[in-house]
Amino acid sequence: MDHSNRKIISQDQVAVLIPCYNEEKTVQKVVHDFKKALPEARIYVYDNNSSDQTAKLAKEAGALVRHCPRQGKGFVVQQMFDEVEAGVYIMVDGDDTYPAAMAPKLLEEFNVGGIDMLVGTRLKQHSSESFRLFHQFGNKLVSKTISTCFQKKLGDVLSGYRVFSRDFVKSVPLLSPGFEIETEMTLQAVAKNFVIKEVPITYGERPEGSYSKLNTYTDGFLVLRAIFMIFKDYRPLIFFGLLSIVLALASLLAGFPPIMDYIEKQYVDHV
Repeated sequence: MDHSNRKIISQDQVAVLIPCYNEEKTVQKVVHDFKKALPEARIYVYDNNSSDQTAKLAKEAGALVRHCPRQGKGFVVQQMFDEVEAGVYIMVDGDDTYPAAMAPKLLEEFNVGGIDMLVGTRLKQHSSESFRLFHQFGNKLVSKTISTCFQKKLGDVLSGYRVFSRDFVKSVPLLSPGFEIETEMTLQAVAKNFVIKEVPITYGERPEGSYSKLNTYTDGFLVLRAIFMIFKDYRPLIFFGLLSIVLALASLLAGFPPIMDYIEKQYVDHV
């Protein structure tokens, strides 16, 4: 992407986007923390049919509250990107696991490098309770798969703390309905040659009474499916070439027993 005409983004051009589903335990703190870190930024909370007081508490904290009727984080992100106008976008989960205090540094890094997607990576600095069972392993597996398929070294594909350029937000079509949206955004950026940078952050724990909405197996399958579909669309020669090799090997394996049986009966039995 051409960044030659990009201007330095100031705080008053920043929109903080917080997708939320039943985050009444944490949403007010997240809003307050980002107001403190980026006092001139506009802070949006997109409530995804919460059954608790998330929307009410976010509004009381001073956020601009909007509602997304289609259930799923992917749908929320699509609506946020469609509706919000800004020079740069910071997206963060509403569960208070990502440090708002890092936002000015992330914005500074974003301004310096002509970046389209800056990702706050969690894998280097976190507590033993930050990740659920298998989530860290799954994250590394997905990151390694994408790095291998697209020849782009990535460390944390599933992070929910990201900074986006307006070019990326307004030009990339997103289709994923659920938690695989982070994977799709990364894949879209890689496939379309947007500039990606990763910056380590300290990843925290959910407070007591706050629960993750992730399902290890279901969401893991959706993430792998997203990789499969994007790889098919953007690397078709490699994808269908590998598929043809696999099918050829499968046909050889399937045909091997009857061929051997024929050889034995036709030649060996008559010796």
